[in-house]
Amino acid sequence: ARAYEGYPASPKNEVDFLIHLYHPPDASAVSRDISLPEQERPRINCLTWKLALCDQSDDPGKASDTPVRERNSMPNNDAITEPLVFQSKPTEQMQKSAREFYETVRTRRTVRDFSDKPVPREVIENCLRAAGTAPSGANRQPWHFSVISDPDLKQKIRAGAEAEEREFYTSRAPQEWLDALAPLGTDANKPFLETAPYLIIIFGEKFSKDQNKAKLKNYYVSESVGIATGVLITALHTAGLATLTHTPAPMKFLNELVGRPPSEKPYMILVTGFPAEGSTVPAIGRKSLEDIASFL
Repeated sequence: ARAYEGYPASPKNEVDFLIHLYHPPDASAVSRDISLPEQERPRINCLTWKLALCDQSDDPGKASDTPVRERNSMPNNDAITEPLVFQSKPTEQMQKSAREFYETVRTRRTVRDFSDKPVPREVIENCLRAAGTAPSGANRQPWHFSVISDPDLKQKIRAGAEAEEREFYTSRAPQEWLDALAPLGTDANKPFLETAPYLIIIFGEKFSKDQNKAKLKNYYVSESVGIATGVLITALHTAGLATLTHTPAPMKFLNELVGRPPSEKPYMILVTGFPAEGSTVPAIGRKSLEDIASFL
């Protein structure tokens, strides 16, 4: 870190160095090693750092041929940015891609009869990585995915879920709700929780921790987890797997079974695997575009 004299020899991290670089403890500490005049440093509306290792000339008036760390002005928001990676498509390709994506996702169906055929773990991992790209409030990424494949643990989850479901179907659910579920053929028996190769339990985190382990409040947790779950379901379907969104209520028994803290809220169990041979699904339709969207 030659840019400023007196900077600690071992910065905690690169961001710590960059902040020190722009806000040295003593303005007089500016080293002659910065070759770019202030007026040549481009300014934008938020802090941008373009990183490159620097080996400056000893001559303060002569810039080195080696790329330097360019730095831009830092307004009060302290945002760190990077170039957007975005590839535009011609209109025809956009239309084709949109049609093909719709044709792919329209075949997604909720499955209740699963095969025990193994699923490569790498497929699950990459789908989870896709879910982790979802937008979230203040970029807190307030989700955790507990992936269960252990048979004994799946049996315990089934036992806990069926206990809650029996209460739901016999006493908790109003008749109107039971009537709505009747065409789908659901009941308190959940054998798929043991048969399917993977159960992905999705938790929402009320709090996060910074690099110093200090507690940070998360924002828009339900919305953020919902978006990530949608991405995950779509990714799994695109990979060639079937899913079932299972939500026994209440679900707090899951925290203890999979070792998650009480501050995390379980949102659902996403049952994941291949459909059993000869599986059937309810003959239901989807609302039309006119029913779900309006263009103003």
